[in-house]
Amino acid sequence: MSHTHEELPLADQVAGCGDGCGCGDGEAYETGLDPALAEMLEAAGLDPVEVEDIATLALAEDLAGGEDVTSVATVPADAVATADFTARQAGVVAGLRIAEAVVSLVCEEEFEVERHVEDGDRVEAGQVLLSVRSRTRDLLTAERSALNLLCRLSGIATATRAWADALEGTKAQVRDTRKTTPGLRSLEKFAVRAGGGSNHRMSLSDAALVKDNHVVAAGGVAEAFRAVRAAYPELPVEIEVDRLDQIPPVLEAGADLILLDNFTVAELQQAVELVNGRAKLEASGGLTLATAHEVAQTGVDYLAVGALTHSSPILDIGLDLRSS
Repeated sequence: MSHTHEELPLADQVAGCGDGCGCGDGEAYETGLDPALAEMLEAAGLDPVEVEDIATLALAEDLAGGEDVTSVATVPADAVATADFTARQAGVVAGLRIAEAVVSLVCEEEFEVERHVEDGDRVEAGQVLLSVRSRTRDLLTAERSALNLLCRLSGIATATRAWADALEGTKAQVRDTRKTTPGLRSLEKFAVRAGGGSNHRMSLSDAALVKDNHVVAAGGVAEAFRAVRAAYPELPVEIEVDRLDQIPPVLEAGADLILLDNFTVAELQQAVELVNGRAKLEASGGLTLATAHEVAQTGVDYLAVGALTHSSPILDIGLDLRSS
């Protein structure tokens, strides 16, 4: 694709349309991103304005109010090149459109994008994922910010896919938690989806999760559940238990989802039999990829894995320049 984008200097960019907006008539999105790119981000469950804000912040951090001194000194202003985003190792890719958004905020001239794979695809080492042709200086300035996000999100997608593969043949799904990088939650949870996982709540306000500290404050498991249900009758409520004897009163109160914290495989099996389909069950605590399938075979609905977003290593992706 070919894309022309008039950009404000980075320090002057703000979220939303303004004098430097490149989104045409601005009817669909209040963002300076290309409308087609914004539509693709929205189709992936991402807010184009939020993606633009994150990309702008990443670039501002890298430039620190100045310019890319190495590229300005070594690269002629009119030089043009193609940048190939290339996987250095096998994995699952996520964040390609986000990387495009970063590049688009830097490029001062028309640039062309060639998409070779899509988010969620398995890729091999040496495979070209995305190619962008534009001013060489702009490509080099955008390189690290784009790669930081792309590598991080692809690492999460790759780890998630390993868990999803381990659960094949069972009804269980791997789910993330709120143990995310501040400011990047929506992107990291998108990466989980790209890897074949599912999302738990996005925030403290869209669902209730009654944990041990809430139980202490409320005076008991069932008491805590009833208090939440009374205050927010329209919201789904999940409640954490750490013993089998806590399950019957929670079921009687009407729990939608029960989180089984640090249960053994044998205890998980007993919990599944006790609940007998009256609520969804989520295993949490001490889960490993090696035991994931065994846990899933007990009949639980979800495996909660905070490590998807807090401990996944990046997927090594590099940027290779070529003049042709």
